[in-house]
Amino acid sequence: MTPEQIALVQQSFSKVAPISEQAAVLFYDRLFEMAPSVRAMFPEDMTEQRKKLMGMLAAVVGGLSNLDSILPAASALAKRHVAYGATAEHYPVVGATLLWTLEKGLGEAWTPELAKAWTDAYGVLSGYMMSEAYGAQPQAAE
Repeated sequence: MTPEQIALVQQSFSKVAPISEQAAVLFYDRLFEMAPSVRAMFPEDMTEQRKKLMGMLAAVVGGLSNLDSILPAASALAKRHVAYGATAEHYPVVGATLLWTLEKGLGEAWTPELAKAWTDAYGVLSGYMMSEAYGAQPQAAE
């Protein structure tokens, strides 16, 4: 990722943070619509899970300028996801869901440049997480 892409992702996430609860609801509703089979991996009450999602996103976005600072947590998260039943095939669906959520949440602020920056950010992180969890080759979000 370029420094400009990192700045775009960080600036855009600062606009999502105030609506984090709504964004997390949108994200999980869309994820369960796109991949109904993953619903069983989550608790019935999603309140805490939504907070965890937004907290992890905030940490990752904040650490993009210093990837080494977030890689240990990303590795641990990837390995936990394996225990929950997540597979490498879930990562592109999650990426597409994240991009869809950001597009809905940011509205007119969602530009092709911003979409590419987020796609690249997700690609870097998900590729790393898949290699940590499964030894799989990176796949970008669509």
